[in-house]
Amino acid sequence: MAPLEWSTSCPDWEERIVRRESMVPPPLFPDEAAAALDVFKGLRIADVIGQPTFGESCEPFVFEFVAAIFGAYDASSGRRLIREFFLLISKKNTKSTLAAGIMVTALVRNWRHYNELLVLAPTKEVADNVFDPAMGMVRLDEDLSTILKIVESERTIKHLVTHAEMKVVAADSGIVSGKKAGFVLVDELWKFGKDPKASNMLLEATGGLLSRPEGFVAFLTTHSDEAPRGVMKEKLDVYRAIRDGTVANPRKLGLLYEFPKKMLEAEEYLDPKNFYVTNPNLGRSVDVETILEKFDEAKLGDPGALQAFLAKHLNVEIGTRLSRDRWTGAEFWDGAIDRTITVDELIRRCEVIVAGVDGGGLDDLLGLCLIGREKGSKRWLVWCHAWAWSIVWKRRQDIVTKLNELIAEGSLTRCEMVDDDLVIDADVDETEAEQGDLTEDVQGVVEILVKVRDAGLFPEAGAIGLDPMGVAAIVDELSSNSFDSATQLVSIPQGYKLSGAVKGSARKLAARTMRHAGTALMQWCVGNAKMEPRGTSAVAIVKSEPGAKIDPLAAMFNAVTLMTRNPEAAGGFIYEERGMLVI
Repeated sequence: MAPLEWSTSCPDWEERIVRRESMVPPPLFPDEAAAALDVFKGLRIADVIGQPTFGESCEPFVFEFVAAIFGAYDASSGRRLIREFFLLISKKNTKSTLAAGIMVTALVRNWRHYNELLVLAPTKEVADNVFDPAMGMVRLDEDLSTILKIVESERTIKHLVTHAEMKVVAADSGIVSGKKAGFVLVDELWKFGKDPKASNMLLEATGGLLSRPEGFVAFLTTHSDEAPRGVMKEKLDVYRAIRDGTVANPRKLGLLYEFPKKMLEAEEYLDPKNFYVTNPNLGRSVDVETILEKFDEAKLGDPGALQAFLAKHLNVEIGTRLSRDRWTGAEFWDGAIDRTITVDELIRRCEVIVAGVDGGGLDDLLGLCLIGREKGSKRWLVWCHAWAWSIVWKRRQDIVTKLNELIAEGSLTRCEMVDDDLVIDADVDETEAEQGDLTEDVQGVVEILVKVRDAGLFPEAGAIGLDPMGVAAIVDELSSNSFDSATQLVSIPQGYKLSGAVKGSARKLAARTMRHAGTALMQWCVGNAKMEPRGTSAVAIVKSEPGAKIDPLAAMFNAVTLMTRNPEAAGGFIYEERGMLVI
């Protein structure tokens, strides 16, 4: 077979997944696939009633995926032509048990002496979920028990003939470096997405494949319980592109159980009759009555319960539109994207611009939003940016991968602190520190505001709206750059007093008379926000959880408040364009 003459894409996957048809191409080498399936189908599942074999208890998708992995091996050259595999599937669809079966099969089929087969799990609990069924498969098979030795204390299974070893390692134990594995399986990739060190860890774990061309790497995962980030997002983007055919990479094969776009937009995933779409093992390892019961409980629980159910049991990606108490504008956010929007484009296309600023302490973001009213169309064009001090990377390890993603996008600027350890240890007064030498973020904000001012697009009064808390350094810097703090800077009341901006911007997004640049920064902030009622008709936008970041979104509402006043630019050139020059 000539190299690279096959395809791993499945461009008609949306029709296939609804019709319960295969989304996996036939194996490149059927004989190799058949030999591996002969081993795999005979493995027994210890924790299922009757301890059936895989062959007796699985749906076809399991065998298709296994056949694709082992059937990519060219025995004549000793090379595996498809080397990386990805399975995205809902919870309880035999994922960890399948991982165990794949690796036991690989241990049996492996010919390289003293080879290492590595299962990398994010935690000890997940590691046990893979090792325990693998151990059961060996103990329940008389033939395997004669050639495979279990070392339970080390989570290791040794092949007594080839001396190869299958090891299940928990990443949180730190025992990853120095591995020379020829076969690697990574379970629950979504958890690795939250670890800022995961990319290096996976690079270390898979380094052995460079000298073992017969090896493979397989990633198995459910969806994340929040917006995907880090290595999880990277793999999702890559495998979706390969599946859709927008990127050709025959060395990688993904099987992704997701709802088609139209079903997501219509929220058809909420109809139990469609649960099968992302649960191909429904009726087997996924009990129908149990999943329906969990669904009913999630609907009656707090908003986070439903969100978690949708992500884990239905593989619905957490984004801007899932939370029950989300901001009403979140539903229309993705439909109002204009990726051409930049600061320069606002200056070129708009007749007037206003700004909003919001920021908290040193471990918050400083958010800036510009809203311009477009010439002719009168649409509001939104551009946002954020700044974060390096201390955030130490204090908020849980969002480091997201912050790094936003820096790569260009929507977030990292400001380096001289010695952020001193700030952590010495309990420095952050308000005092902000007004001292820590002005890199403030200077970044003011530089952009000066650019807009010099273009003549700010109104004479009410140009910049600020959250009144913690903005002294910004006010000082603006004043030193000839902004009139009495007229151009406006203190915007927060909380329920922003109700008009919160509701009004949602209506404009729905009508698509408000457009934004579609950055991951703002998508993240919109997803982090929830709306709480205040009194009879007022609402307030708050964080969905204490550690969430929404500062750029809050800055946007500050700017919306000013734009609703229908301002006119101080520069005056707009009247000439309209034929209304006043002398």
